[in-house]
Amino acid sequence: MIKTKLIDGYPFVSYSKETYPEAEMMKKSHEYYQWMDKRRTVRDFSDKHVPIEVIENIILSASTAPSGAHKQPWIFCVVSDPGIKKQIKVEAEKEEYESYNGRMPEEWLKDLRPLQTDWHKEFIDIAPYLIIVFKKSYELNADGSKGNVYYAHESCGIACGFLLTAIHQAGLVALTHTPSPMNFLNKVLNRPENEKPFLLMPVGYAAEECWVPELKRKNLQEITAWY
Repeated sequence: MIKTKLIDGYPFVSYSKETYPEAEMMKKSHEYYQWMDKRRTVRDFSDKHVPIEVIENIILSASTAPSGAHKQPWIFCVVSDPGIKKQIKVEAEKEEYESYNGRMPEEWLKDLRPLQTDWHKEFIDIAPYLIIVFKKSYELNADGSKGNVYYAHESCGIACGFLLTAIHQAGLVALTHTPSPMNFLNKVLNRPENEKPFLLMPVGYAAEECWVPELKRKNLQEITAWY
């Protein structure tokens, strides 16, 4: 039963989460790691239909992420219209061409070669949905004044992590795409001035024939420091 009370005049509710015996906790945490370790970034998408309700649930899951002062400084723009996707593809490829042909230093290009990426972004056309996350730099109040947001960059980053996990849980795949600069997305989608593009994420099923680089993730000793 949820209880409520006021603390300094603000409403709070009781919080209780199910816990597990240590043996079950070990099992569940290991199984979750093994499941998440199967998640991969995909560039070969199918155009197979995905119910919009699935996308809605994925976004709702992402919106449960914590945020600075609970400002929730994110907007998830969902694009399925072929004409708008085409506009985004044209603009994204324009920026990516410049990046691969002058903006990125040789070391960066060398690091990308094992992944076999280039400036062509066919997946933008093919994936049934693009979820474009915008970060609010400030709030726009009803009276036209500006309201503060806090740790918007960090908050949106956490929400995108939740988003990727929810996509994986639904049996779908995604690509985290950041054509730089991304200001064209404000123009194409007619977003207000307080929103900045944070991440462009094609979402859908993997293509029937889908290839991903054979990667080795860093082991626990490489990514942790214990004190």
